[in-house]
Amino acid sequence: MKILNELKYSKSHEWVKVEGKKAYFGITDYAQDHLGEVVFADFPEVGREIKIEESVAVIESVKAVADIYSPISGTVVEVNEALLDNPAEINSDPYNSWFIAVEMTNESELDALLSSSDYEKICE
Repeated sequence: MKILNELKYSKSHEWVKVEGKKAYFGITDYAQDHLGEVVFADFPEVGREIKIEESVAVIESVKAVADIYSPISGTVVEVNEALLDNPAEINSDPYNSWFIAVEMTNESELDALLSSSDYEKICE
């Protein structure tokens, strides 16, 4: 299982990469491994306001359908359209397969996310 030190993590297995006021997120290697082969992804539209812990996306694998929860609040400013056409990328490279980018409205929410070492402990 791969966990990157430079990212933040949620207990529901999403990763977050912050660039200025923008946060990108997707699912972790642990999550994609447990879901199995991803065959479908559905993301919110650009401009949608989202709240922390709100279900904002759905991915379907050969094993299950999973809701993806937002680790932060903000406005969706980008959607990774390439994953809609090729959702299997989530399995092959989960940390480069971001789902959406959000302009954060409350950066202090990042403080509640897990460090890589804390995330590793909950995956054991």
